[in-house]
Amino acid sequence: MKKSIAIVFISTLFLACNNHSTDKDQDPDIMPVTSGIKAPEKINYTIISQFPHDTSAYTQGLEIFNGKMYEGTGDYETSSLRITNWKTGAVEKKHLMGSTEIFGEGITIFKNKIYQLTWENHEAYLYDINNIEKKIKTFAWPYEGWGLTHDSASLIISDGSSNLYFVDAETFKVKNTISVKDDQGPVMLLNELEYVNGVIYANVYQSNYIVKIDAESGHVTGKLTLEGLLQPQDYTPNRTDVLNGIAYDSTNNTFLITGKRWPKMFQIKLD
Repeated sequence: MKKSIAIVFISTLFLACNNHSTDKDQDPDIMPVTSGIKAPEKINYTIISQFPHDTSAYTQGLEIFNGKMYEGTGDYETSSLRITNWKTGAVEKKHLMGSTEIFGEGITIFKNKIYQLTWENHEAYLYDINNIEKKIKTFAWPYEGWGLTHDSASLIISDGSSNLYFVDAETFKVKNTISVKDDQGPVMLLNELEYVNGVIYANVYQSNYIVKIDAESGHVTGKLTLEGLLQPQDYTPNRTDVLNGIAYDSTNNTFLITGKRWPKMFQIKLD
């Protein structure tokens, strides 16, 4: 999300105690399952195409609707909601909604309305699909705003924790909360989200992977590692930022993946 300041991850791993064993030579590289959940399966992928991406876009939310790419971007003052031609990278419409206090976050399109989160302002904005330049409603939201998607009945929101909130789109009240876990325990820093057929795909902030989450149990069933997707020559020092952006294209069962101020967007197909 958020600021370009790196977050240091501190992971504490607990070794299981066996009261009936005095073996002090156990292999320290073998980590026990801590949650009772099966380890996520590796998800393989194939790159289908590459497209230009606007390097001014600090990407927070990404969604395809009626053949157009809708993108929510962050960074104070330059936060925006925009419509782009994802094959050329051209920005067709842009609504600047940020300020010195407002930092744009995830977006989703639900029932011909666009919802956009803000980071720390405890607000979410509603736009008509036909006019992204006019905010028609503001909702109160009690947590930080990070990622946003939806299923057939609810909005789904992340807040940087391991929680995913299922939210009423009319009132913005929380209907249900699930905790996301893998075999090692809670999975934190869930960022940009995309819901596809009972599964939620989530970027994990400051990492190069996307987790596949069962939308009912919250269990992580798969992991998509995208290390090296963007090549070193594509990076601009102190400018190009982390992987963030997942959009599902139902017309050909592919995903569009990008990052914050990335010069490229990748069309991939999961194997």
